[in-house]
Amino acid sequence: MANNLLFPSLPAGAQAANATNEAGGKAYAFAPKHALAQYAVTGCLNGTYYASAATQLERTLELVCTVDPVFAAKVAVYSREKGFMKDMPALLCAALSVLDATQLKAAFPRACDDGKTVRNFVQILRSGAVGRKSLGSVPKKLVQRWLESRTDEQLFRATVGQSPSLADVVKMVHPRPSTPTRAALYAWMIGRPHDAEALPECVKAFEAFKRGESREVPDVPFQMLTASPLGKDGWTAIARQASWTTTRMNLNTFARHGVFEDPKVTRLIANRLRDPALVRKARVFPYQLLVAHTQADAGVPEEVREALHDAMEVAIQNVPSVQGRLVVCPDVSGSMQSAVTGVRQGSTTVVTCRDVAALVAAALLRKNPNTRILPFADDVVPVRLDGRDSVMTNARRMASLPPGGTDCSAPLRYLNAMSVSADLVVFVSDNMSWLDSHGGGRSTASMTEWAIFRRKNPNARLACLDIQPAGSTQVQEREDILNIGGFSDSVFEILATFAQGELTPDHWVGVIESMAL
Repeated sequence: MANNLLFPSLPAGAQAANATNEAGGKAYAFAPKHALAQYAVTGCLNGTYYASAATQLERTLELVCTVDPVFAAKVAVYSREKGFMKDMPALLCAALSVLDATQLKAAFPRACDDGKTVRNFVQILRSGAVGRKSLGSVPKKLVQRWLESRTDEQLFRATVGQSPSLADVVKMVHPRPSTPTRAALYAWMIGRPHDAEALPECVKAFEAFKRGESREVPDVPFQMLTASPLGKDGWTAIARQASWTTTRMNLNTFARHGVFEDPKVTRLIANRLRDPALVRKARVFPYQLLVAHTQADAGVPEEVREALHDAMEVAIQNVPSVQGRLVVCPDVSGSMQSAVTGVRQGSTTVVTCRDVAALVAAALLRKNPNTRILPFADDVVPVRLDGRDSVMTNARRMASLPPGGTDCSAPLRYLNAMSVSADLVVFVSDNMSWLDSHGGGRSTASMTEWAIFRRKNPNARLACLDIQPAGSTQVQEREDILNIGGFSDSVFEILATFAQGELTPDHWVGVIESMAL
């Protein structure tokens, strides 16, 4: 008889691992399409705990060249419209400019839909990272069309930002102005002589304010005004007309300048923050609301804090109500303490991966009060939560749990040991399990434990939400197992569809494949 230690039998339904993850543990490699989607909705091209920015760039470009251009174009659109990403859609479009101009034309208007992503697209092309250093005729025409399709005011507002600035982009693509107003605006942007009387009214108001000819604060992005001396009245004027995102990001600034001393302005700001239409239009990540609430200092009125709670309810409205028993397993291990969007000097978020994992778990608990929450690191970490508490309260409680190593099989092992039944088990993790990789089995420990769990719960489903860029997972994709990436609220839509058994056999990749360009 052969040595069982060398040739152990695989549990029924547990396939042999075929990869090693970045932490050195056993894993299952994603197929190229799935891996590209994973990088596109989680990779911010910043350094993460396990992958440098350069590694992410290299791997993404390899995957783009591996999959067919039609799918790459769909991923570009999906990462922007559903993943709310900014750099990755631009990178994928830049790669398509070399690989397939037809698919670039199909994807660009939706993947690069604002000034930031258009400037990113131009910057990436000029860097030479995708194999070219000039725009070329097709990219140039696409950028020209984007400029032509925007109103004068939209272009003026998009002039915020550098490297390259929108003025730099205009110099590169040489758009043809269709009106005297647009001609004056382009000339003003690039610093050339122009007819001041032909400028759009928004630019005239801004220039008059800069010259001191007008005390009325113009309706422009506040970044354009911070170089000017602004008192309480000026900041109040900015607060009155600020966008939803500007409001969320500047609550402490408004408090510091006395804006909230006016009850009417306070009410206006609170109503803006809780407005469902504005929340959706802003494409806010739920975790950004958690940050705004956590960092709001004592000068921010309770009415505004409550409005952030209301906005959170809108931002997580796609959270499914699961029929049956739900278990959610947020990863609170040491690697999850890294910044969720990676590290880059001057732009590193304070939000960690464990903050996002805790928020997802708290959101699911809010919609499903009987949910069992099993945080884990090197083992299951006990926590007491109340489903009636707010999402933000429960999220902060979980995010403060002690860290440890990573054993993704721990919650499943606990469920099996305690004979707990469930219909849906959801993991929120970076999937970098390593503590459970030292046994003699050929499958991952998570896959082995899931096979055991399924024998007792034959209709159960397992969903793994990965919030970091990686090319592997702990459980192999199949009918009862979903691997999905990202940290926007769109992941809840996929979870809901999966829980109801309505996804295609290709699961998340199938959702992207079904998109129309």
